[in-house]
Amino acid sequence: MSAFNQTSNHLIRLYKATRYSIAGLRSAFKYEQAFRLEIYLSFILIPLAIWLAKTPIELSLLIGSWILVMIIELFNSAIEAAIDRIGPERHELSGRAKDIGSAAVMLGIFLALFIWLSITLL
Repeated sequence: MSAFNQTSNHLIRLYKATRYSIAGLRSAFKYEQAFRLEIYLSFILIPLAIWLAKTPIELSLLIGSWILVMIIELFNSAIEAAIDRIGPERHELSGRAKDIGSAAVMLGIFLALFIWLSITLL
């Protein structure tokens, strides 16, 4: 296989992966209320971070901590969707998985809050 064909295959895979990722973001926005809220809050928090940050590191921490919350929310939504796909009946392990995913989101929010308070109050 020539170098051109390998490069072409990589670009095709990258293009397809990007399309799947965008479809995932659209799906999360359409079906997940918590993710929509986090997106809407981003329209407030990102400009606020730009205004509050005194250094590029502070800006990275403020914005990055909020993006981390959204990433965790996406994982939590994926877990919930997979469990819901298995079946509607209640099962202890399904409930535990959903609760753990929710706990991860909560810890992400606590981390973001800690970072925001540390930078803005100190």
